[in-house]
Amino acid sequence: MIMQQKNIVEATIKWIGTPYRHQASTIGAGCDCLGLLRGVWREMFGEEPMKMPPYRADWRDKKNAGALQMAADKYLIKSEAELQAGDVLLFKMISSLPPKHCAIMISNSTFVHAQEQIGVVEAPLSDAWKKHIFAIYKFPKIAK
Repeated sequence: MIMQQKNIVEATIKWIGTPYRHQASTIGAGCDCLGLLRGVWREMFGEEPMKMPPYRADWRDKKNAGALQMAADKYLIKSEAELQAGDVLLFKMISSLPPKHCAIMISNSTFVHAQEQIGVVEAPLSDAWKKHIFAIYKFPKIAK
């Protein structure tokens, strides 16, 4: 695993156990799936690249329906490579809607995500989860 991937995995693992809080992004206090990604971004790169608009916790948010994918396309690097630790996953939980869930791979077979009523957890990338993967992204290279 290259150094940046290792650092992303280490930053992500720190969030495990953080309670679920919609639109939050504070390690140990609360976050949602996007908040987890935002928190890891801050640790790796500093300030977030954009201000997040308000968004709903359910799947009915028509106003910002494609915002997660648009932000990923703008600030992350889309990947066609085989999944690996440090990759960002976008999930389409309902096939007729845009992707509305995200997670970060921490090994070739497990990922970390924020789940309502549970919080930030490590989960196996089961066949059930794999069928919902919409896209795979990589964080940009750190210029250090």
